[in-house]
Amino acid sequence: MSTVILLRHGKSTANGSGVLAGRSPKVNLDETGKAQAEQLVERLAAVPLAELVVSPMLRCKQTVGPLATARDLVRHVEPRLSEVDYGEWTGRELKTLFSEPLWRVVQAHPSAAVFPGGEGLAAMQARAVTAVREHDARITAEHGDEAVWLLCSHGDVLKAILADALGQHLDAFQRIVVDPASISVVRYTETRPFVLRMNDNGGDLAGVVPPKPKPSRGRKRKASSDAVVGGTTGR
Repeated sequence: MSTVILLRHGKSTANGSGVLAGRSPKVNLDETGKAQAEQLVERLAAVPLAELVVSPMLRCKQTVGPLATARDLVRHVEPRLSEVDYGEWTGRELKTLFSEPLWRVVQAHPSAAVFPGGEGLAAMQARAVTAVREHDARITAEHGDEAVWLLCSHGDVLKAILADALGQHLDAFQRIVVDPASISVVRYTETRPFVLRMNDNGGDLAGVVPPKPKPSRGRKRKASSDAVVGGTTGR
């Protein structure tokens, strides 16, 4: 199967404002976020990209905009990768949410958390994981096992995808940190995903590109699902 780069959108006007933006319309990247979007072009210069798949939220489209232009790639909008529907919590100040009984559930038992008038975190994970696995299978079929593609979404959504890839219960997903404009990388195989990077905020990403397989007796070898005993030796 192919390799997916999980990108959180750049810093937005809502980040740091103390307000839960959720699916509020017209939340843009701030100046830092715009710079992060421009820097992404250079960060991924050594990485061939088959496709870009993005959340429908404006801040995600803006984040991959410079990259899409530089690579002449179309942004495929995927509604299942949208931000969590926080329902009645959307637009509220975080300091007013701390005292809500549901806040402790979100922190300690997120799989049971359902936002009033919105969706549950378990439902969010189900839609997001289904989307990433379906796109990965499609892109592998169209571009081959060595394909690399990029998915741009939101913090909680990406944490839920990573928890699934790590084999963690959703109740442990709050242990995962995904910063704005950070990159995580997952390579899916027939039997298990391999998590190659998490919350990477800089550096050379060429190492995530899978090597071309060596032909075996005239046939192309499939990517192995086996883990390397003792650990990998690097590239």
